[in-house]
Amino acid sequence: MSEFKHYSVLLHETVDGLNIRPDGIYVDGTLGGGGHAHEVCTHLSPAGRLIGIDQDKDAIQAASERLSDVRDRVTIVRSNYERIDDVLKELGIGKVDGIYLDLGVSSYQLDTAERGFSYRSDAPLDMRMDDRNPITAADIVNDYSESELFHMIKNYGEDRFAQNIAKHICQYRATKRIETTLELSEIISGAIPAKIRATGGHPAKRTFQAIRIELNRELDVLEDSIDRMIDDLAEGGRLCIITFHSLEDRIVKTKFRTAEKPCICPPEFPVCVCGRKSKGRVITRKPILPSAEELEENSRSKLSLIHIEEREAPDLRET
Repeated sequence: MSEFKHYSVLLHETVDGLNIRPDGIYVDGTLGGGGHAHEVCTHLSPAGRLIGIDQDKDAIQAASERLSDVRDRVTIVRSNYERIDDVLKELGIGKVDGIYLDLGVSSYQLDTAERGFSYRSDAPLDMRMDDRNPITAADIVNDYSESELFHMIKNYGEDRFAQNIAKHICQYRATKRIETTLELSEIISGAIPAKIRATGGHPAKRTFQAIRIELNRELDVLEDSIDRMIDDLAEGGRLCIITFHSLEDRIVKTKFRTAEKPCICPPEFPVCVCGRKSKGRVITRKPILPSAEELEENSRSKLSLIHIEEREAPDLRET
């Protein structure tokens, strides 16, 4: 395994946002190289505890080494954060004081060519965050229908040339199976007008994002997990989520707003009759952005944002 390098974006902002209690229990749902986790642990007393979850075996190995000096406070579990309820139950933990997620692909995954995430290196089309997944990016590219490819690229890549890209992929694979990242990248480039290629960033970026999201079920997992994670918080506990693109951002903002104000009664009703109660409050009315210093150190931070939700206090909840 090559060295697991990953810049922990919005590191101090995340730790500050968690409002850490030294004896609290915290969950890192996307452990990665353990950068955020290590900083959280420096704020914990010997009575505090951190649960680190990641589905990537390379991340598990790297984080285990990174957190060796605080191992007495850390439990590492190879899983997907969508299983957070099961993980906590298996560990005999009820409520926790904070949960945080750093979404998307890590620098290590992008920079390790053989993982197949990058359109700049030639490697097998893989893109699996969990190598136990029997399906790879190559299976999606070669087996999805033209219509399925179009909708995937349009919805998850937000690429205005989605239809033409899907058409070019299908035309090419009619002659041979698409096997590598550069092969796919060149097919995509051929589907985009030359003047757009010259000015619009790398032509394959959006399609690669779409395939990665589809393969790893990134948005489905996020949308299905937020409510459960809020429920797993103790009173005053916080959920911090770092997003990197508009698709993630919309899901988080919508879920957080709904958790705060879930009432679906018509506005003309004088009192709520739907029975839906607020689970918490949105701390970040406007998301937290990276500092100028961080942007200078790590250009990949430029699209990152933090959203924070706090589980409401007992006197605000239904008893």
